[in-house]
Amino acid sequence: MIDILKEVESAVSIGIGGHIRPDGDCIGACMAMYLYLIKNCPEKKVYVYLDDFSPVFNCLDSIDRIKRPDGLKHAHDIFMCIDCNAERLGDSFPAFEGAKKRINIDHHITNSGDGDINYIDPSASSASELVFDCMDEEKIDESIAKAIYLGIVHDTGVFQYSNVSPKTLRIAAKLIEYGFDFPKLIEETFYQKTYVQNQIMGRTLLESVLFLEKRCIVGHLDQKTMHFYGVNNKDMDGIVNQLRYTKGVDCAVFMYETEPLKYKVSLRSNGVIDCSVIATYFGGGGHVRAAGCVLEGTFHDAVNNLSKQIEKQYKEND
Repeated sequence: MIDILKEVESAVSIGIGGHIRPDGDCIGACMAMYLYLIKNCPEKKVYVYLDDFSPVFNCLDSIDRIKRPDGLKHAHDIFMCIDCNAERLGDSFPAFEGAKKRINIDHHITNSGDGDINYIDPSASSASELVFDCMDEEKIDESIAKAIYLGIVHDTGVFQYSNVSPKTLRIAAKLIEYGFDFPKLIEETFYQKTYVQNQIMGRTLLESVLFLEKRCIVGHLDQKTMHFYGVNNKDMDGIVNQLRYTKGVDCAVFMYETEPLKYKVSLRSNGVIDCSVIATYFGGGGHVRAAGCVLEGTFHDAVNNLSKQIEKQYKEND
């Protein structure tokens, strides 16, 4: 655990960045840190850099201050890498590498710590929970609490995943005391889907395939289908989790084509299969029950390659 205000005392310029294709936890954690610093260190120059994200997160205060990291050359005294290792910062990586002090805050088991100062705790529910740990509770306000809560909600599946601990729930209880409309926040950012999002989820579920003796399931979307529905990567949230809910399935795989013969792969499991091991093997990372990677080749190539690694775990477990 670190005291973030002490760590930034001597800094004039501070950068904050998260992983490519930012999810709710990444956005919530980064924005919470940003809001905390501009509130308690008004004399410092603070910047937050993230790739494009779903408009459902526009409910967070000062979300319009997020900058795209394209061509980022700004030299910062401190750069914080949140919710990932440095390699997943994408275009923000040069700024992290060139900073005078580098701080890494993350909860992924595959992160060994890329900063001069690291707060890595794989037992935590989310990066947002760890960001809360770094703060003085008396210096948190409603906007900061809302951002942290959003991050925790998204990485715990609204407190249903096994990464939820008593500590997680105690933090959530403290956060809702700040008075923001948390039921609305959950409804509009986690559960609510557009008509098109429901269509592509239905399409993926309809065409999904069971494999490895019906203990695993895979669904996918190619670029042709995505173009037909007019969707992009920000419309894919929730599909892999819905696949995971299939009765009798240990591991769910969802992949979508980012460019010809290149797939973004998401893995979810009930704990029988360690998703992080599979994702790491293919150059990705994540958690035991949730991880991701990128695979090249045809859809069938991707499934065959994943099957070999999943089957290997089954044999080891047996």
